[in-house]
This record gives sequence, C-alpha cells and structure tokens, in this order.
Amino acid sequence: MVTYGFVGVGIMGRGMVLNLLKTGNKVVVWNRSADKCKDVVDAGATVASTPGDVIKAADVTFAMLADPEIALDVAFRADGIVGAVSSGKAYVDCSTVDEECSTKIGAAITAKGGRFLEAPVSGSKKPAEDGQLIFLCAGDRSIFDEITPALDVMGKKSLFLGETGAGARMKLVVNMVMGSMMTAFAEGLSLAEASSLSQEAFLDVMDNGAMACPMFKLKGPNMSKGAYPTAFPLKHQQKDMRLALALGDKVEQALPVAAAANEALKRARAAGHADADFSAVHAVVRKGP
Repeated sequence: MVTYGFVGVGIMGRGMVLNLLKTGNKVVVWNRSADKCKDVVDAGATVASTPGDVIKAADVTFAMLADPEIALDVAFRADGIVGAVSSGKAYVDCSTVDEECSTKIGAAITAKGGRFLEAPVSGSKKPAEDGQLIFLCAGDRSIFDEITPALDVMGKKSLFLGETGAGARMKLVVNMVMGSMMTAFAEGLSLAEASSLSQEAFLDVMDNGAMACPMFKLKGPNMSKGAYPTAFPLKHQQKDMRLALALGDKVEQALPVAAAANEALKRARAAGHADADFSAVHAVVRKGP
C-alpha cells in the first residue's frame, strides 16, 4: 500500500486528507500549527514532527501551502522537504505559487534524486471536502500516472499540462478570472441595492440567465446580507491576483480588468477583511450608509 504524506492541513488540506483517509489510505501529516491536525488525526492520520519527516515516511508527499514564501520555507528550511529527499521520493505541490517558485522547488527535488509534480487545484473549501477539485498538473508525468487513484479521490478532474510551470501559470490565469468576476458581481449586487432594486430579484435573474454560475449562486445570498463565511480567504485571492498581474507583466499582456479588481481586493484587505472569504470585496465596493 502507498503511504501518502501531506504537508499543510488548513482549509483545503484538511478536506483533501480526510478524503484520502476515507478510502483506506495511510497518511502522514504535518502542519505549522499542530492543532489544525486534530480532525485528520482523529480520522486516522499520523502526525510527523517536521516536513522532512513526512517525506521520509511517505512514498508520495502532497503539499497545500498558502503562498510562495511558505512553500519555499517548507521546502528549504533545515528540517524541510529538500534536505530529506532521497532517490525515488515524489513531491506533489498543490499550492498556488508562481512559476519561479515551483521551478525552484522542483529543480531542488530532482537534484536530490526525487521526483516533482506541481498540481495546483481549482476549487475551494467545499469542493476540497467533497472531493470535487480540479488538479492542474505539470512536471514528472510518471508521478501523475501513479497517483491517479489519489487524485480521483480528492478531485473530479485532473489535467496534465506539460513541463513544470504550466500548472502554476494555468492556476494564476483561472484565479485571476475568478477574482475579476467576483469583483464585478459585487459591483452588480451593490448597484442593484443602491438603485432600489431587490437583491433577491437580481440574484434570481443572474441564476436563470446566460451568466449563471455556481460561484454566484453559492456566494450571492450571503453577500446580500453582508456575510462572508470563509471558503477561500480574501488574502489568498489578492495574492493570486498579484501573481497573475506579475505574469502579465512578464509576457507583456495587458490586464486592466484584473488590475482594477486587484485594487478593490487590496482595499478590502486593508479594511480588515483579509481572513474573510474573498467575496468580502463586496464590503468595500458596496455604497456606504
């Protein structure tokens, strides 16, 4: 039986680990805040003392970390992933990072004889819990083929996109569109309210027309009440917008809509909504009393 490792048991990692455990897999976990491991330990996971101990104990180690800085720290710290890699060990990074970060980690893993696959996911808390994520994979094809059963447990679709970096780029493009859509939706909801239209009616029209989408259907009712329960933290969405805009600069692609959405997300973050759901951009777009 394959032993899986999992580094990062937060909003996303928790659901992913629980799905691996539900199907009888052996899973060794580590998280910077050890208390977040309680649910997965209760479900059968084993806790390791360091990230390096995870990769030593596992055949394949997944990572789901918040940003490039944390991904690099976990990889290169004294007790981290790279120092513990040995021949044949596989590291699958599901974190949303930029291409440079992913490439640096991948090169260090392979230099030690290990194998690397980037596999950022499209989806938030509920899809992670329900095993409905979409994996955007690139790097070592042999890992992708081997871990298909695990990806099928945690997700509804897995794509192999080519060489390392393609997964990171695809995820940034997808999240850039998502952040821009959410900001436009928040403006629409706010304009309906400010012009004395029923927000319920607006949501009904949106849900039954050509612009209907699961995100609006899920987020809209809470947004109309000024509530933003966290499924995908706003601080992470703004980070992804920042990285997508940097990618746009690199390839000389103009992104004026994304740039405007990023400014709204930055205002929301500065206003104290960093840990709320990214739909909390509505709180700063909405016309004040």
